[in-house]
Amino acid sequence: MRLLIVEDDALLAEAVSDYFTGKGWETSIRGEGGLALELLERESFHLILLDVMMPGMDGFALCGNIRRSSDVPIIFITARVLEEDKLHGYGLGADDYVTKPFSLPVLHAKAAALVGRAGKGGDYLQAGSLRLDRKGHAVWKDGQRLSLPPKEYGMLLFFLENPGRVFSREQLLIRFWGYDFDGNERVVDNHVKKLRKAIRASGCTLQTVRKSGYRMEVGE
Repeated sequence: MRLLIVEDDALLAEAVSDYFTGKGWETSIRGEGGLALELLERESFHLILLDVMMPGMDGFALCGNIRRSSDVPIIFITARVLEEDKLHGYGLGADDYVTKPFSLPVLHAKAAALVGRAGKGGDYLQAGSLRLDRKGHAVWKDGQRLSLPPKEYGMLLFFLENPGRVFSREQLLIRFWGYDFDGNERVVDNHVKKLRKAIRASGCTLQTVRKSGYRMEVGE
């Protein structure tokens, strides 16, 4: 899981980062909202921990900016305890609100539960180190955006939505090229080859099933 911590208190940010890293998360830290927004334009995260009071762009403004293009789960971590602040945060699209000082085990439990719920549906699909944005038609591997042509993107989405199922070349040909396509089934093999190369070392494997077709296997 990839976590972005947006917090101008360096000691607190490091403490949170160390705890989550110890639980197997990969973390990044930014101390300003503008810097966090620049990072989010390049990389994808499973969760954002977001302080409210920061220099420059504050947490509320950053949350609003994020929600214009992403449904990534957001937890506010802040010393502000006013009810109107919490309601404002929820209104901007935050998913939870944790008040300082807080328990790191409790924060981690909230984060794990929130990411678990987000991974079961919605606009994002997570498999191995691949993260696919159904709404934005975008794919990231290990946080780096992949450049996939429409056919390969469509095939990847289809296989990830049906892990472990075998699909014949004919089925794939009809689904992605249509009944009236004049070419042969080799076109499927060519696109599968390109897709395999793109998702290599992601924990997801597009396997050939002899005399049957292809299936997607997703590692833990």
